[in-house]
Amino acid sequence: MDWFLSNYVNNIDSKGRVSVPASFRQVIAARGIRDLFAMRSLALPVMEVGGPDLLERFERQMDTQDPFSEAYQDLALFAYGDGAYLKFDAEGRIVVTDFIRSHTGITDKVAFVGTRKYFQLWEPARFEAARSEARARLLATSPGGRASAGAPE
Repeated sequence: MDWFLSNYVNNIDSKGRVSVPASFRQVIAARGIRDLFAMRSLALPVMEVGGPDLLERFERQMDTQDPFSEAYQDLALFAYGDGAYLKFDAEGRIVVTDFIRSHTGITDKVAFVGTRKYFQLWEPARFEAARSEARARLLATSPGGRASAGAPE
């Protein structure tokens, strides 16, 4: 399987390093990813992390725009100016930089959250709150959820 699946919380060591979960490292190896690319989410206080395909999705959008347009410039600024490469050390760790910490609020632990083709870095309490909110929204709009038509109150 080459999807990033599940979630894990790992401690950050005194040098700012955190171990990428083994199952995520397996996906990275299976895909032949050498460098991880990280970018700030537009909508959430998380970092989205993946291989070249993460950056390529923005490049495909950019290719549809006039290179002198504001839309193109916005995408370029976001993809290239608001992103960073993350390097693995020999033990499969990455450094949680100030760039990551300032956007996510991460301090001493990182929640690694799989999102199929890439994964996210969350501050663990924020992840738990967001997960609870997402479950409530999904339940409310699902056919068997409380807010669906015909459901008893």
